[in-house]
Amino acid sequence: MERIRCGIIGLGWFGEHHVDALKELPQCEVMAVCTRTEKRLKEVAEKYSVPKHYTDYHDLLSDSEIDMVTVVTHVQDHTHITVDALKAGKHVFLEKPMADSEEQCNKIVEEAHKTDKCFMVGHICRFDTVYALVKEEIDAGNLGTILSMHAKRNLAKWITESQLHKISALFGDGVHDLDLMFWYTGARPKSVYAQSMNTRSHLPYDDLGWAMFRFDNGTIAVIENVWCLPDNAPFAIDAKMEICGTEGAIYIDRSGLNYSVLTKKGLSYPQSTYWPKVHGMRRGFLKEEFDYFLKCVAQGKKPSVITPEESRDVVVAMKKAEVSAKENRIVEF
Repeated sequence: MERIRCGIIGLGWFGEHHVDALKELPQCEVMAVCTRTEKRLKEVAEKYSVPKHYTDYHDLLSDSEIDMVTVVTHVQDHTHITVDALKAGKHVFLEKPMADSEEQCNKIVEEAHKTDKCFMVGHICRFDTVYALVKEEIDAGNLGTILSMHAKRNLAKWITESQLHKISALFGDGVHDLDLMFWYTGARPKSVYAQSMNTRSHLPYDDLGWAMFRFDNGTIAVIENVWCLPDNAPFAIDAKMEICGTEGAIYIDRSGLNYSVLTKKGLSYPQSTYWPKVHGMRRGFLKEEFDYFLKCVAQGKKPSVITPEESRDVVVAMKKAEVSAKENRIVEF
Protein backbone atom coordinates (compact mmCIF):
# COMPACT_ATOMS: atom_id res chain seq x y z
CA MET A 1 0.00 0.00 0.00
CA GLU A 2 1.32 3.41 -0.97
CA ARG A 3 1.41 5.56 2.13
CA ILE A 4 0.15 9.14 2.28
CA ARG A 5 2.94 11.46 3.37
CA CYS A 6 1.76 14.00 5.89
CA GLY A 7 3.00 17.20 7.52
CA ILE A 8 1.54 18.78 10.65
CA ILE A 9 1.47 22.59 10.91
CA GLY A 10 1.09 23.77 14.51
CA LEU A 11 2.52 21.87 17.47
CA GLY A 12 0.54 22.98 20.48
CA TRP A 13 -1.11 20.45 22.79
CA PHE A 14 -3.55 19.30 20.09
CA GLY A 15 -0.99 19.47 17.29
CA GLU A 16 1.01 16.84 19.14
CA HIS A 17 -2.14 14.70 19.35
CA HIS A 18 -2.30 14.94 15.54
CA VAL A 19 1.26 13.67 15.22
CA ASP A 20 0.66 10.81 17.65
CA ALA A 21 -2.67 9.70 16.14
CA LEU A 22 -1.44 9.84 12.53
CA LYS A 23 1.64 7.82 13.45
CA GLU A 24 -0.72 4.98 14.45
CA LEU A 25 -2.36 4.74 11.02
CA PRO A 26 -0.62 2.36 8.58
CA GLN A 27 -1.73 4.28 5.49
CA CYS A 28 0.00 7.45 6.73
CA GLU A 29 3.64 8.43 7.00
CA VAL A 30 4.31 11.47 9.18
CA MET A 31 7.09 13.13 7.19
CA ALA A 32 7.25 16.65 8.62
CA VAL A 33 6.25 18.92 11.47
CA CYS A 34 6.18 22.71 11.58
CA THR A 35 6.05 25.37 14.27
CA ARG A 36 7.75 28.74 14.72
CA THR A 37 9.28 27.79 18.08
CA GLU A 38 12.52 25.92 17.41
CA LYS A 39 12.70 24.32 20.86
CA ARG A 40 9.20 22.88 20.53
CA LEU A 41 9.91 21.79 16.96
CA LYS A 42 12.98 19.83 18.01
CA GLU A 43 11.17 18.32 21.00
CA VAL A 44 8.27 16.90 18.93
CA ALA A 45 10.41 15.85 15.97
CA GLU A 46 12.72 13.86 18.24
CA LYS A 47 9.95 12.37 20.35
CA TYR A 48 8.10 10.98 17.32
CA SER A 49 11.11 10.42 15.01
CA VAL A 50 9.80 12.80 12.36
CA PRO A 51 12.49 13.25 9.67
CA LYS A 52 11.68 16.77 8.47
CA HIS A 53 11.00 19.89 10.53
CA TYR A 54 10.28 23.47 9.50
CA THR A 55 9.84 26.79 11.29
CA ASP A 56 8.19 28.35 8.20
CA TYR A 57 5.09 26.60 6.85
CA HIS A 58 5.84 27.89 3.34
CA ASP A 59 8.94 25.67 3.30
CA LEU A 60 6.84 22.65 4.27
CA LEU A 61 4.32 23.42 1.52
CA SER A 62 7.18 23.66 -0.99
CA ASP A 63 8.26 20.13 -0.12
CA SER A 64 7.15 17.93 -3.03
CA GLU A 65 7.32 14.82 -0.84
CA ILE A 66 4.40 16.01 1.30
CA ASP A 67 0.95 14.89 0.04
CA MET A 68 -1.23 16.15 2.88
CA VAL A 69 -1.12 18.61 5.77
CA THR A 70 -3.09 19.07 8.94
CA VAL A 71 -3.49 22.64 10.20
CA VAL A 72 -3.63 22.92 14.00
CA THR A 73 -2.73 26.57 14.54
CA HIS A 74 -4.58 29.45 16.20
CA VAL A 75 -7.89 30.06 14.46
CA GLN A 76 -6.68 33.52 13.37
CA ASP A 77 -4.02 31.80 11.23
CA HIS A 78 -6.27 29.20 9.62
CA THR A 79 -7.22 31.05 6.46
CA HIS A 80 -3.89 32.01 4.94
CA ILE A 81 -2.24 28.69 5.81
CA THR A 82 -5.15 26.63 4.46
CA VAL A 83 -5.49 28.64 1.27
CA ASP A 84 -1.74 28.46 0.66
CA ALA A 85 -1.77 24.69 1.28
CA LEU A 86 -4.63 24.11 -1.17
CA LYS A 87 -2.90 26.29 -3.77
CA ALA A 88 0.25 24.22 -3.24
CA GLY A 89 -1.69 21.09 -4.23
CA LYS A 90 -1.88 19.51 -0.78
CA HIS A 91 -4.79 17.63 0.75
CA VAL A 92 -5.82 19.60 3.84
CA PHE A 93 -7.32 18.56 7.16
CA LEU A 94 -8.13 21.74 9.13
CA GLU A 95 -9.02 21.73 12.80
CA LYS A 96 -12.27 23.44 13.78
CA PRO A 97 -13.43 26.15 13.79
CA MET A 98 -12.81 26.77 10.10
CA ALA A 99 -11.90 30.45 10.58
CA ASP A 100 -12.92 33.43 12.68
CA SER A 101 -15.28 35.21 10.25
CA GLU A 102 -17.66 34.53 7.38
CA GLU A 103 -15.34 36.35 4.98
CA GLN A 104 -12.37 34.20 5.96
CA CYS A 105 -14.45 31.02 5.73
CA ASN A 106 -15.61 31.97 2.24
CA LYS A 107 -12.00 32.30 1.10
CA ILE A 108 -11.31 28.75 2.24
CA VAL A 109 -14.51 27.34 0.72
CA GLU A 110 -13.77 29.04 -2.59
CA GLU A 111 -10.24 27.64 -2.70
CA ALA A 112 -11.42 24.15 -1.70
CA HIS A 113 -13.74 24.08 -4.71
CA LYS A 114 -10.94 25.06 -7.10
CA THR A 115 -8.91 21.95 -6.37
CA ASP A 116 -9.38 18.21 -6.81
CA LYS A 117 -7.61 17.65 -3.49
CA CYS A 118 -9.46 16.56 -0.35
CA PHE A 119 -10.37 19.17 2.24
CA MET A 120 -12.19 18.73 5.54
CA VAL A 121 -12.63 20.59 8.81
CA GLY A 122 -12.19 18.40 11.87
CA HIS A 123 -15.59 18.31 13.55
CA ILE A 124 -14.71 15.29 15.66
CA CYS A 125 -18.17 14.87 17.20
CA ARG A 126 -19.54 13.63 13.86
CA PHE A 127 -17.15 10.68 14.27
CA ASP A 128 -18.21 9.99 17.86
CA THR A 129 -20.19 6.72 17.81
CA VAL A 130 -22.91 8.03 20.13
CA TYR A 131 -23.55 11.25 18.20
CA ALA A 132 -23.52 9.34 14.90
CA LEU A 133 -26.02 6.77 16.21
CA VAL A 134 -28.28 9.64 17.30
CA LYS A 135 -28.20 10.91 13.72
CA GLU A 136 -29.44 7.50 12.53
CA GLU A 137 -32.27 7.48 15.09
CA ILE A 138 -33.42 10.92 13.97
CA ASP A 139 -33.13 10.08 10.27
CA ALA A 140 -35.24 6.96 10.90
CA GLY A 141 -38.00 9.21 12.21
CA ASN A 142 -37.98 7.73 15.72
CA LEU A 143 -38.21 11.15 17.40
CA GLY A 144 -40.82 12.59 15.07
CA THR A 145 -40.42 16.33 14.58
CA ILE A 146 -37.61 17.81 16.68
CA LEU A 147 -38.96 20.56 18.92
CA SER A 148 -36.04 21.53 21.13
CA MET A 149 -32.38 20.79 21.76
CA HIS A 150 -30.13 21.82 24.63
CA ALA A 151 -26.40 21.10 24.72
CA LYS A 152 -23.68 21.99 27.19
CA ARG A 153 -19.93 21.59 26.89
CA ASN A 154 -18.34 22.94 30.06
CA LEU A 155 -14.71 22.98 31.20
CA ALA A 156 -12.61 23.81 34.24
CA LYS A 157 -10.63 27.03 34.52
CA TRP A 158 -7.22 25.33 34.35
CA ILE A 159 -8.07 23.77 30.96
CA THR A 160 -9.30 27.00 29.37
CA GLU A 161 -6.82 29.59 30.67
CA SER A 162 -4.58 29.41 27.58
CA GLN A 163 -7.46 29.12 25.10
CA LEU A 164 -9.17 32.31 26.25
CA HIS A 165 -6.30 34.39 24.88
CA LYS A 166 -7.52 33.56 21.36
CA ILE A 167 -11.18 32.47 21.41
CA SER A 168 -14.36 32.78 23.48
CA ALA A 169 -16.06 29.88 25.23
CA LEU A 170 -19.19 30.35 23.14
CA PHE A 171 -17.30 30.20 19.85
CA GLY A 172 -14.64 27.73 20.92
CA ASP A 173 -16.97 24.92 21.95
CA GLY A 174 -20.34 26.15 20.71
CA VAL A 175 -19.37 25.19 17.17
CA HIS A 176 -19.30 21.51 18.21
CA ASP A 177 -22.87 21.28 19.42
CA LEU A 178 -24.47 23.74 17.01
CA ASP A 179 -22.90 21.78 14.14
CA LEU A 180 -24.51 18.61 15.51
CA MET A 181 -27.85 20.41 15.78
CA PHE A 182 -27.62 21.55 12.15
CA TRP A 183 -26.67 17.99 11.18
CA TYR A 184 -29.56 16.43 13.08
CA THR A 185 -32.27 18.79 11.81
CA GLY A 186 -31.04 19.80 8.35
CA ALA A 187 -32.26 23.26 9.39
CA ARG A 188 -30.60 26.65 9.60
CA PRO A 189 -31.04 29.49 12.12
CA LYS A 190 -33.46 32.38 11.73
CA SER A 191 -32.44 34.26 14.87
CA VAL A 192 -30.23 34.10 17.96
CA TYR A 193 -30.20 35.73 21.37
CA ALA A 194 -27.08 35.22 23.48
CA GLN A 195 -25.56 36.34 26.77
CA SER A 196 -21.97 35.99 27.92
CA MET A 197 -19.64 37.14 30.69
CA ASN A 198 -15.97 37.26 31.58
CA THR A 199 -15.12 35.99 35.07
CA ARG A 200 -11.37 36.52 34.57
CA SER A 201 -10.64 40.14 33.70
CA HIS A 202 -7.02 39.41 32.72
CA LEU A 203 -8.26 37.35 29.75
CA PRO A 204 -9.53 39.01 26.56
CA TYR A 205 -12.43 36.65 25.77
CA ASP A 206 -15.60 35.76 27.70
CA ASP A 207 -15.38 32.42 29.50
CA LEU A 208 -19.13 31.83 29.88
CA GLY A 209 -21.83 32.01 27.23
CA TRP A 210 -25.37 30.89 26.47
CA ALA A 211 -27.13 31.21 23.11
CA MET A 212 -30.71 30.43 22.07
CA PHE A 213 -31.35 29.88 18.36
CA ARG A 214 -34.66 29.62 16.49
CA PHE A 215 -34.29 27.45 13.39
CA ASP A 216 -36.17 27.88 10.13
CA ASN A 217 -38.11 24.65 10.85
CA GLY A 218 -39.30 25.99 14.23
CA THR A 219 -36.82 24.11 16.44
CA ILE A 220 -35.48 25.93 19.50
CA ALA A 221 -31.79 25.18 20.15
CA VAL A 222 -29.85 26.22 23.24
CA ILE A 223 -26.06 26.20 23.52
CA GLU A 224 -24.33 26.41 26.93
CA ASN A 225 -20.57 26.89 27.30
CA VAL A 226 -19.13 27.46 30.76
CA TRP A 227 -15.33 27.55 30.69
CA CYS A 228 -14.93 28.64 34.31
CA LEU A 229 -15.82 25.57 36.35
CA PRO A 230 -13.71 25.07 39.50
CA ASP A 231 -10.29 23.54 38.91
CA ASN A 232 -11.33 20.43 40.85
CA ALA A 233 -14.20 19.61 38.46
CA PRO A 234 -14.08 15.80 38.18
CA PHE A 235 -14.58 15.58 34.41
CA ALA A 236 -12.39 16.62 31.51
CA ILE A 237 -15.46 17.87 29.61
CA ASP A 238 -18.98 18.14 31.02
CA ALA A 239 -20.71 17.40 27.72
CA LYS A 240 -24.41 16.60 27.53
CA MET A 241 -27.22 17.04 25.02
CA GLU A 242 -30.99 16.66 25.22
CA ILE A 243 -33.12 16.32 22.07
CA CYS A 244 -36.91 16.41 22.37
CA GLY A 245 -39.28 15.55 19.53
CA THR A 246 -43.00 14.98 19.03
CA GLU A 247 -42.55 11.19 19.22
CA GLY A 248 -39.56 10.73 21.51
CA ALA A 249 -36.44 12.12 23.14
CA ILE A 250 -32.72 11.35 23.31
CA TYR A 251 -30.40 12.11 26.22
CA ILE A 252 -26.65 12.09 25.54
CA ASP A 253 -23.91 12.15 28.17
CA ARG A 254 -20.32 12.36 26.87
CA SER A 255 -18.80 13.50 30.19
CA GLY A 256 -17.03 10.17 30.66
CA LEU A 257 -19.21 9.13 33.59
CA ASN A 258 -18.92 5.48 32.52
CA TYR A 259 -15.29 5.51 33.68
CA SER A 260 -14.64 6.81 37.18
CA VAL A 261 -11.42 6.84 39.21
CA LEU A 262 -11.22 7.45 42.95
CA THR A 263 -7.82 8.33 44.43
CA LYS A 264 -6.48 10.39 47.34
CA LYS A 265 -7.01 13.44 45.11
CA GLY A 266 -10.74 12.72 44.83
CA LEU A 267 -13.17 11.38 42.21
CA SER A 268 -12.47 11.95 38.51
CA TYR A 269 -13.85 10.91 35.14
CA PRO A 270 -10.85 10.78 32.79
CA GLN A 271 -11.39 11.37 29.06
CA SER A 272 -11.57 7.93 27.43
CA THR A 273 -13.24 8.36 24.04
CA TYR A 274 -11.68 11.03 21.83
CA TRP A 275 -7.93 10.47 22.07
CA PRO A 276 -7.03 8.01 24.85
CA LYS A 277 -3.82 6.01 24.84
CA VAL A 278 -4.10 2.27 25.50
CA HIS A 279 -1.21 -0.22 25.48
CA GLY A 280 1.01 2.65 24.37
CA MET A 281 -1.13 3.25 21.27
CA ARG A 282 -3.40 6.16 20.42
CA ARG A 283 -7.07 5.18 20.15
CA GLY A 284 -10.39 7.00 19.92
CA PHE A 285 -12.44 9.16 17.60
CA LEU A 286 -9.61 11.49 16.55
CA LYS A 287 -7.85 8.49 15.06
CA GLU A 288 -11.08 7.35 13.37
CA GLU A 289 -11.60 10.83 11.94
CA PHE A 290 -8.10 10.75 10.42
CA ASP A 291 -8.68 7.21 9.14
CA TYR A 292 -11.78 8.44 7.27
CA PHE A 293 -9.97 11.43 5.77
CA LEU A 294 -6.98 9.34 4.68
CA LYS A 295 -9.32 6.87 2.98
CA CYS A 296 -10.92 9.76 1.10
CA VAL A 297 -7.46 10.88 -0.03
CA ALA A 298 -6.47 7.35 -1.09
CA GLN A 299 -9.72 6.86 -3.02
CA GLY A 300 -9.74 10.34 -4.54
CA LYS A 301 -13.16 11.11 -3.01
CA LYS A 302 -14.15 14.43 -1.48
CA PRO A 303 -15.16 13.96 2.19
CA SER A 304 -18.93 13.91 2.67
CA VAL A 305 -19.41 13.37 6.41
CA ILE A 306 -19.04 17.15 6.69
CA THR A 307 -18.78 19.65 3.84
CA PRO A 308 -16.89 22.96 3.71
CA GLU A 309 -20.20 24.82 3.56
CA GLU A 310 -21.44 23.15 6.75
CA SER A 311 -18.23 24.09 8.55
CA ARG A 312 -18.63 27.69 7.37
CA ASP A 313 -22.32 27.92 8.35
CA VAL A 314 -21.70 27.02 11.99
CA VAL A 315 -18.92 29.65 12.23
CA VAL A 316 -21.28 32.28 10.83
CA ALA A 317 -24.00 31.32 13.31
CA MET A 318 -21.74 31.35 16.37
CA LYS A 319 -20.21 34.68 15.33
CA LYS A 320 -23.72 36.14 15.20
CA ALA A 321 -24.28 34.75 18.69
CA GLU A 322 -21.20 36.65 19.87
CA VAL A 323 -22.63 39.83 18.33
CA SER A 324 -25.93 39.22 20.11
CA ALA A 325 -24.18 38.82 23.45
CA LYS A 326 -22.04 41.90 22.95
CA GLU A 327 -24.95 44.12 21.86
CA ASN A 328 -27.61 42.51 24.08
CA ARG A 329 -30.13 42.07 21.28
CA ILE A 330 -31.73 39.42 19.07
CA VAL A 331 -29.79 39.01 15.83
CA GLU A 332 -31.67 37.92 12.72
CA PHE A 333 -30.13 35.82 9.95
